[in-house]
Amino acid sequence: MDKNKILAIKGMNDILPDTSGQWEWLEEKVRSVMSRFAYRNIRTPIVESTHLFVRGLGDVTDIVEKEMYSFEDKMNGDALTLRPENTAGVVRAAIEHNMLYDAPRRLYYMGPMFRHERPQRGRYRQFHQIGAEALGFGGAEVDAEMILLADTLWRDLGFTQGTDYHLEIGSLGQSAERKEHRTALIAYFEQHQDVLDAEALRRLHTNPLRILDTKNPAMQTLVEAAPKLMDYLGDASMRHFKSVCQILEANGIAYTINPRLVRGMDYYNLTVFEFVTPHLGSQGTICGGGRYDDLMAQMGGKASPAVGWALGVERVLELLKELKLQVPALAPDAYAVIPDLENVQRVIPVLQALRRASISVQMHASTTGADGNAAMASFKSQFKRADTCGARFALVFGADELADNSVSVKPMRGGEQQTFPLGDLGSLISFLKN
Repeated sequence: MDKNKILAIKGMNDILPDTSGQWEWLEEKVRSVMSRFAYRNIRTPIVESTHLFVRGLGDVTDIVEKEMYSFEDKMNGDALTLRPENTAGVVRAAIEHNMLYDAPRRLYYMGPMFRHERPQRGRYRQFHQIGAEALGFGGAEVDAEMILLADTLWRDLGFTQGTDYHLEIGSLGQSAERKEHRTALIAYFEQHQDVLDAEALRRLHTNPLRILDTKNPAMQTLVEAAPKLMDYLGDASMRHFKSVCQILEANGIAYTINPRLVRGMDYYNLTVFEFVTPHLGSQGTICGGGRYDDLMAQMGGKASPAVGWALGVERVLELLKELKLQVPALAPDAYAVIPDLENVQRVIPVLQALRRASISVQMHASTTGADGNAAMASFKSQFKRADTCGARFALVFGADELADNSVSVKPMRGGEQQTFPLGDLGSLISFLKN
C-alpha cells in the first residue's frame, strides 16, 4: 500500500452515491412516521462538553470509561467529546433553551455518533442514529406511544413482527427499588466470585446491574439465577409497567417480558425496551430505549419526566439487505439524450421547465477529446447511460425532433415512444408525472 495515500480512519466509512439513496429513502420514511406522531426535528452539535456525558451517562458505563473520543481544546483547554449518543445533548439543549417552559416536547433527531470500539458488522466507530425523545411526559401512555412509533416505522419499512423483529420489554423501577436490588445483587455475586470474569469483578461494586448483560457463556447460568429487579418493584412501578403492556396488547403489539433487560446508560428508570432481530447475529438489537425521569434534574435542569429511543441506521440497512427487502433506487425521472452539442443551449430551458415542475432530469454532458474539443457521445452510448442511471424515460432531442420543435419520449422499461411539442410543455409534464 502506498504510504502517502490518505485513507479513511478505521471504522469511519464513506457513504457513496450508490448507497446513499438507501439512506435518503430510510430518512424519508422516518420523517413521515415522525410527522404522523407529531414529533419535531432537533439538531444538536456533534461536539459537546465531556462533562455532559460523564454526568449524563454515568462515569462507570462502558461508553464513558472506554469508548468516548475525548480531547482537549487547544485554544482554551476545555475537555470536549465527539458525541457517543444524543439523548444527553437533546436534554442539554432543552435545559439551555428552556424548551419546556410552556409545554412538553416531542422531538426526533438524525446524525452521526462516535465510539471507539472494535468495528464489526453493523457497528462502526462513526455510526448513525435516529432517535425520538418525549420530554415532560410522565404517563405510561407515552412510553407505549414511543414503542408504537418505532413499530410503525418497522412496518412501513416492510418488516414483519414476530418473524423479522420482536419486542422485549422490562422495568428498572425507581431509584429506591434499584438500590434494594443492587444490594441483593452484590451479595449474590459475592457468593460466586469464583465464577465471575475479570470484567464482572471490576463492576461488582460499581455497576453490578451491568453484569447481567454479560456475553460470557460461562456466566450465563449464574446470571439467570441472580435476583431479578422486577421482584423488587413497588406498586406504583408495577402499575406503570402493566399500563404500558395493556396499551401494547390493545394495539396488537406482541412482546416478551425480559427481567434481565438493562441499557448501556445509567439514566434509565421504569420502562426499558429493545427491538431485536434474529437476522443479524450478535448485533441483533436494532432499537432500544426507555424512560429517564431523573436526567433533566441530574444535568442541572428542572425535574421533568422523559422517555426516548434510538435506532442504529447501519443495522437497519443491514437488516433490509439481509431480508432482501426492496429499497427503491434513487434515479432521475428522465435522461436527456442530446446528440448534437450545438443544441444544448436550446435544450437546457426545456429541462429547467421540467425541473420547476418537480420532474428530475439528468442531462447528458459532453466530453473533451485528446484534441481539446468537446463532443457528445453517440446515441447508443447515451441510451446506455440512461438505462444505467435507472431513468424511467429518455428524452430524445435529436435533429429531427428539434427541427419539428418537439421531443421524443422513450420509456426505458417498456412502452411506446411518443412525441410532444415543445411549444406546449403541459402535456409532456403530465405524461412524465403520470
